[in-house]
Amino acid sequence: QVQLVESGGGLVQAGGSLRLSCAASGGTFSNYIMGWFRQAPAKEREFVARIRWSDSTIYYADSVKGRFTISRDNAKKTVYLQMDSLKPEDTAVYYCAGGRVGGPWDYWGQGTQVTVSS
Repeated sequence: QVQLVESGGGLVQAGGSLRLSCAASGGTFSNYIMGWFRQAPAKEREFVARIRWSDSTIYYADSVKGRFTISRDNAKKTVYLQMDSLKPEDTAVYYCAGGRVGGPWDYWGQGTQVTVSS
């Protein structure tokens, strides 16, 4: 059973940085894509970034491009989201997700709160 556990959220001032981690277990992930999504209060969940485990092909939402960096550590089976130049509008619950290449996002973490104060 695949499990994803996020950590690293918190409260930060605008312009600051946070790094989120997503530890994956219970499977082999060579054919997976891992991603980050976020959901702000009263808004729909939105895509933030994704990375293909096998070759690190990466995509970002336009709203975070140039500020956020997604990466992965194969040995630790962990995906990271480095968030720099944070803005109040980045405030949301951030979710890690995973799924096989070409398939749906089958697996989700429990979410971690990120709050950016102005």
